[in-house]
Amino acid sequence: MLDALQITALHDQLNETWHREALESWLPPAQPWLALVAQQHLANFELWHTEDAARATNVTDEQLARIKRHIDATNQRRNDLAEAMDAQLLAWLAPFDLPNPNAELHSESPGLMIDRLSILSLKIFHTTEEIERVDASNGHRERNRQRLTTLAIQRTDLAGCLGQLWSQTEKGTRRFKLYQQLKMYNDPTLNPAVYQHG
Repeated sequence: MLDALQITALHDQLNETWHREALESWLPPAQPWLALVAQQHLANFELWHTEDAARATNVTDEQLARIKRHIDATNQRRNDLAEAMDAQLLAWLAPFDLPNPNAELHSESPGLMIDRLSILSLKIFHTTEEIERVDASNGHRERNRQRLTTLAIQRTDLAGCLGQLWSQTEKGTRRFKLYQQLKMYNDPTLNPAVYQHG
């Protein structure tokens, strides 16, 4: 069910599509698992570009507050979807009595690893853009070529670790859990800045 190379290829394909075409015209993959991976990547894609907007020097305080709330909501969706990926993987494994409760526990879940791969794919896409900028200096392009090499190694390593975790989980020699993020900032009952000054 989980194929790390298929996931990284999907991330790259979606980056190309979403930077070329309107998001409204995009249709998620037909396969439910890949559709979930794509939806989670979309949250990271939106976060990336919304955070860019927040860093612009010409935004008003009112616009910045609105952007910050959008970032918080999108980040919550991103985390919820990472947890949903783990839940779907665990549901797929359950009929096979997996994960093996006696296997060694992995500290990071596949959903969180896929989230990290998603972010790496965005870094790779935008670093490649910087290398190809015709108005950039040679030094700028060279720095980004070096960054791209590092990012590619990191992604290859992480995808390999994800594939190995899944393979070991299927064999019953390793296990993972769904770790809930339990974010507090989006719950007004847990945020003193909101409930004390509501």
